[in-house]
Amino acid sequence: MIDLHTHTIFSDGELIPSELVRRAESIGYRALAITDHVDYSNYSFVLERLYETLEVLNENTSLVVIPGVEITHVPPVKIPELIEKCREAGAKVVVVHGETVVEPVSPGTNRAAIEGKADILAHPGLITKDEVELAKENGVYLEITTRRGHSITNGYVAKLASEVGAPLVINTDSHSPSDLVPRSFAITVGIGAGLSIQQVEECFSNSETLVRKLTGRKLR
Repeated sequence: MIDLHTHTIFSDGELIPSELVRRAESIGYRALAITDHVDYSNYSFVLERLYETLEVLNENTSLVVIPGVEITHVPPVKIPELIEKCREAGAKVVVVHGETVVEPVSPGTNRAAIEGKADILAHPGLITKDEVELAKENGVYLEITTRRGHSITNGYVAKLASEVGAPLVINTDSHSPSDLVPRSFAITVGIGAGLSIQQVEECFSNSETLVRKLTGRKLR
């Protein structure tokens, strides 16, 4: 399992980075991105704290741990700028908190994330076909999520992405130990979203490709 969207105590997660990584390792994860919620107030703080433990985790665990952020509830007009600021501050993976139907995310967030060329648009809700086409053009990966609530629109996202040929990844958006899932459950979620087994495997391959592109590291 490769999971490019998780949270720790540095935002609203329950676990410190070391425990999150150990729990993921214990159920067979190969790579994990820690992507705590950020806006202009805390992105530097979050990345600095993460880098303090990153070297230890990458040298002493079997999986690749990737520093990232999830830009969350930022005014859409400011999202492209913050994407760049987060990358300059050391984020290898930049996720944007998309227009999930279970939160009051500002309209225009999905498009701003795609135009700003975030790496992943998380739980994009009722994203438009035009936005999905732009995501394909800009190389932005759309997320199928295993997280309760946000997963309500997985089928809709999967259908549009399949029609357009936009790239998908499957992530957990983990906030607690019970949110981490083995590969077998991720497959179940993908099939439940209407994807074929082959398409689910493509999601996994997309995640691996993204890890290599952003970190230069080959997975074990």
